[in-house]
Amino acid sequence: MTTLTDDTLPATPRAMRDEMIAFALMALLLASVPFTGVYPFFVMQALCFALLACAFNLLIGYGGLLSFGHAMFLGTAGYCSAHALKVWALPPELGILVGIAAAFVLSLITGYISIRRQGIYFSMITLALSQLLYFIYLQAPFTHGEDGIQGIPQGHMFGLFDLSKPTVLYYVVLAGFLAGFLLIFRIINSPFGEVLKAIRENEPRAISLGYRTDQYKFLAFVLSGTLAGFAGALKVFVAQNASLTDVHWSMSGEVVLMTLVGGLGTIFGPVVGAFVIIAMQQYLAGFGQWVTVIQGSIFVICVLTFRRGVIGEIAHYFRRSL
Repeated sequence: MTTLTDDTLPATPRAMRDEMIAFALMALLLASVPFTGVYPFFVMQALCFALLACAFNLLIGYGGLLSFGHAMFLGTAGYCSAHALKVWALPPELGILVGIAAAFVLSLITGYISIRRQGIYFSMITLALSQLLYFIYLQAPFTHGEDGIQGIPQGHMFGLFDLSKPTVLYYVVLAGFLAGFLLIFRIINSPFGEVLKAIRENEPRAISLGYRTDQYKFLAFVLSGTLAGFAGALKVFVAQNASLTDVHWSMSGEVVLMTLVGGLGTIFGPVVGAFVIIAMQQYLAGFGQWVTVIQGSIFVICVLTFRRGVIGEIAHYFRRSL
């Protein structure tokens, strides 16, 4: 018999209201960034990785499935969008759709292969599939190997918005992030999301109640991979290149780090974690290879002192205070 903890109880109307208020505050804060003098490229990059981390959190934080290969969706969507924009000369909105479609198809294939396994076996299969794609993209002609796809045109979104202007691009990326975030929020607080949480807590009990858990996990994997692809398609417009870095296993490791630092199984945790990790990479670049050591040290400290992550600990404190 399982006992419900604070983290597994269904969201109350008050909790939903608080989360929507927090979302509105986050949206207003991010919308004001161009007027604050903050470097927009840094924030746009952080938003793309925040969406990726939120997509990953949907899988591990609410479905209990640890994937070590989520970078393959980010990189695949990036490559396909970049190729569609530069070679096929598609407009930005269609280029994004091509990347999302590629990630969707890839998530269907990899999910079908891996979802029947559990625990470390599932994680190792996703890692192996990600590495397989890495070596395919290294040799594939359309990816240009180690050089990647460079000089990707940004174009005009819907023929109206000139993405070559930093402010316009920022708000397009912000709109994409907020749309993806709201979709994940809706999924989590839907009946489907509640079943996912039940599977995470006690899969045998969910099976005994008549739920086909493999189908739920497969759908969660596809949704997570597709949303990760959306993040990769947006990132192409920010970086104006698609490279092997986005497919490498280390990128999957960074996503895990972002999620754990911010708070596993919290809606806002991955956003905070992504900004923390990207900020460290941006502002500690002068330390060279020591950035990795610093990141590792911060990760160890967070795991030992903030086991629920930054947002998880804050939420737990307020729950105890009420």
